[in-house]
Amino acid sequence: MKSNTLLNALSVAVLSFGVVGLTHAQNAKVGSVQIENAYTRSTVPGQMAAGGFMKIENKGPVDQLISASSPVAGEVQLHEMAMEGNVMRMRQVKEVVVPAGGAVELKPGGLHLMFMNIKAPLAAGETVPVKLKFAKAGEVEVKMPVNAMGAGAGHGGASKH
Repeated sequence: MKSNTLLNALSVAVLSFGVVGLTHAQNAKVGSVQIENAYTRSTVPGQMAAGGFMKIENKGPVDQLISASSPVAGEVQLHEMAMEGNVMRMRQVKEVVVPAGGAVELKPGGLHLMFMNIKAPLAAGETVPVKLKFAKAGEVEVKMPVNAMGAGAGHGGASKH
């Protein structure tokens, strides 16, 4: 009897996590630029910042992601994490270069979006609209799912930021 109760509880937990894990971004395209696997993570009350992550593919000439905005944050900045000596530092960058015929990953521990001055906590299962502006391709809106804290791009797994 106890094993059935434990099994049922475990099944509910797995299914619940699976539903959150199935939240996927809608891919978006503007010009020769394709956005894939965009996501952010849930936040806790009082948390004022969150990272945004995605893959940007470019089938045309070199382009640059030059800005981002979202109604959920006072500002969205372009950031990178980089080693300076023995210390990992995060800093704002002016642009993110998307190579001709190539791709760039915005991921935890590297290049990423930074939602600053979040207006309300981001809850797992919600979707955050983000407008990306590229120097050549123009603007595109991405619907970025909010994954549970600790989950990656819609398929679980630990990541850092």
